[in-house]
Amino acid sequence: MKQTPIDLEQITTTTLGHYNAVAESFREGTRDHDVSQNIDALLRYIQGEAPFDILDFGCGPGRDLQTFTRMGHTAVGLDGSEKFAQMAREDSGCEVWQQDFLKLDLPAERFDGIFANAVLFHVPRQELPRVLKQLWGTLKPGGVLFSSNPRGENQEGWNGPRYGSYHDLAAWQQLLIKAGFLELEHYYRPAGLPREQQPWLASVWRKAV
Repeated sequence: MKQTPIDLEQITTTTLGHYNAVAESFREGTRDHDVSQNIDALLRYIQGEAPFDILDFGCGPGRDLQTFTRMGHTAVGLDGSEKFAQMAREDSGCEVWQQDFLKLDLPAERFDGIFANAVLFHVPRQELPRVLKQLWGTLKPGGVLFSSNPRGENQEGWNGPRYGSYHDLAAWQQLLIKAGFLELEHYYRPAGLPREQQPWLASVWRKAV
């Protein structure tokens, strides 16, 4: 059933309200998460000479902005949560944009890479094609998008106070290819476990030109 503008506004308001309410505990709870496999997967495919311009899409409290900065790259954060954006600025010293994912205003061909770690699943399925095209547009020609999402059977809905859309590999590939991306790699996380114990689908994509 098609979601109305009122439905979408409720999804955004409720989900962001949750993250604003738990921002401090979320920062503490995720501070030590090891996503080095994901960061390496993004950087491995970016062409040209470092340092790179990286958009941390859904940067949360700024943990990964700090990592990219320590590696010598120029990172810009983007998050819908006012609390997360403030934390990310303070903790990382990076430029951070507070933007609703459904009302993005992104510069054209600005970034070498986009790191979308545990974030795009919050975009309702009907809005994803448009959002993916906006991400495509803010990448430089040949730029790279990394995405990691909790996988599922193409269902969507509320998980407590957060809205999520949970794709399987085939559906995710179809969405990204239609948006103008070429697949470079995909894998499941955490590494080294049986598939039923790997709830995360990670994938890396190049902007086709």
